[in-house]
Amino acid sequence: MSDYYDAFEMSPVPTPGPDAVPPEPFAGIYGMPAFVSIPTRDLDVSVDFWIRGLGFFELFRIPGTLVHLRRWAFQDVLLVSAENVPEQPPAMSFSFAGVLSQVDALVEACRALDPNATDGPRDTPWNTRDVEVITPENARIVFTAAKPFDPAGQEARNLEAIGITPPAGGRGDNERHA
Repeated sequence: MSDYYDAFEMSPVPTPGPDAVPPEPFAGIYGMPAFVSIPTRDLDVSVDFWIRGLGFFELFRIPGTLVHLRRWAFQDVLLVSAENVPEQPPAMSFSFAGVLSQVDALVEACRALDPNATDGPRDTPWNTRDVEVITPENARIVFTAAKPFDPAGQEARNLEAIGITPPAGGRGDNERHA
């Protein structure tokens, strides 16, 4: 028996599929359950890359100090002015979700800004298509998009092997678990 349950209604990420439509950028103000802070020597260069390459927008700015970027709800990034930034990208990465139809455009946009910025896309054993992006601040960012779930596929067997099985009822199954 699995202790996991379907709680997709909490997420802005749409159900994976060839016709999945990404949600609109979310400009509401909320208590952020998680976010990433990234030091940068040049706020304007960084903001430009994140907006034109990665699809974020500027939520607000404290001039010369900080820019709060967002994409969908719960995809928050704080670019913070700093004198020192890492010379090399860290092993650690920050991932944010998208939909499959956005993968090629994101790769193209990032490569237009920096031809060496991306690695991938590549498919993962956990049923996503991922693109690794190195930003001007040397942050390692992974854009990840869920692929349609095939219950008879290898990815389903990989997930089942660790105790994750698809819900029988689909979305909205959270009632009995809340």
